[in-house]
Amino acid sequence: MTEAPVAPAPLEPLPEDWQRALAVVAHPDDMEYGSAAAVARWTRQGKQIAYCLLTNGEAGIDGLAPEEAGPLREAEERASAAIVGVDVVDFLGLPDGVLEYGVGLRRELSRAIRRRRPEIVLTINFHGTFDGAVMLNQADHIATGRALLDAVRDAGNRWVFQELLAEGLEPWAGVRQVWAAGSPYARHGVDVTEAFALGVESLRAHEAYLTGLGPKAPDVDEFLEGMARPAGTRLGARYGVAYEVFHFDLM
Repeated sequence: MTEAPVAPAPLEPLPEDWQRALAVVAHPDDMEYGSAAAVARWTRQGKQIAYCLLTNGEAGIDGLAPEEAGPLREAEERASAAIVGVDVVDFLGLPDGVLEYGVGLRRELSRAIRRRRPEIVLTINFHGTFDGAVMLNQADHIATGRALLDAVRDAGNRWVFQELLAEGLEPWAGVRQVWAAGSPYARHGVDVTEAFALGVESLRAHEAYLTGLGPKAPDVDEFLEGMARPAGTRLGARYGVAYEVFHFDLM
């Protein structure tokens, strides 16, 4: 006799008693594959959210040379961010496709955190797989997330990366939590029913990138609904975004 599948556990709603967040991801379009709808919800509440992109995605379009693709993808990301209420988009200019976890990346991210002084840091899934099983994640995502967790601590330590003090960047230990969207281990989430259409529009703004994917390009509406509906069900809503929460506020 076949056992009935076990329904996923409900998601606990994320706290919204904060004002400033920084989204840190590797590439243009990383935020738009789901998390941008949550950003739209929060900016409509009056929250301040800045984006920090480690690369400009110059290696992301096979049919375009990096010197053409990079500026084009930067422009698409700025337009995409504006759709969901984000007008601060920083690009660190690191090389696309070959990010490496290490002290150098931790320093760059610590600098970004000290500059923007967020209470919440947003990112995307950085585990080895997207589904906790066989769908392999991308190397830049993994390196970014690993370095980001360490950089949150580094940003609050005066004696780590002392050169940042010379830049006028005082330590910032005010990050409460890091939220990773789309993690297979997510236990929290946010209702994005009212902001879902803006999230779709923000992904559509990556026109050149999506066109460059050719036959592999997903149907934007179908793809985003496929992620948002299950998360919404776990929240008791139509659409949702699921997050894994990493705490820096338990000590």
